[in-house]
Amino acid sequence: MSYIKIRFGNPVDCAGSNKYQMFQTINPMFSFEDTWKPQMDIYETDDEIILTAEISGVTKEELEIEIDDKAARISGIRKPSLPAKDARYRLAEIQYGKFERVIFLPAQIDTEKISATYQNGFLHLRMGKASIKKFHTIEIEEEK
Repeated sequence: MSYIKIRFGNPVDCAGSNKYQMFQTINPMFSFEDTWKPQMDIYETDDEIILTAEISGVTKEELEIEIDDKAARISGIRKPSLPAKDARYRLAEIQYGKFERVIFLPAQIDTEKISATYQNGFLHLRMGKASIKKFHTIEIEEEK
């Protein structure tokens, strides 16, 4: 039987660099320059397209939603919660700052049939599909 080796307590040295020192200097408070993209789920029924975006920590006032008949754009800003003054980051995975995501929708949307809810960090958009235009065929008659 083989075992997995786990090292505790000592800094990890990888290719001559001290990763432990790198963790000490991480500070996400200065990472506002790049935008991040929230994770989303999109699914559809016969009548509508449902989009769910995970954007916890964002207030409704800091959220902007734009929808046209073919695409949805969700953007805003997530402000960081400030740690204690004597705290040092050991892990920084939560993304703060500006975010934006543009999704091209799988069907044309009726912009009059859209609703949005925001609960427990999830934005839910329900977008009604535009009615499909049916073509009318006519018989071509011969000239007399």
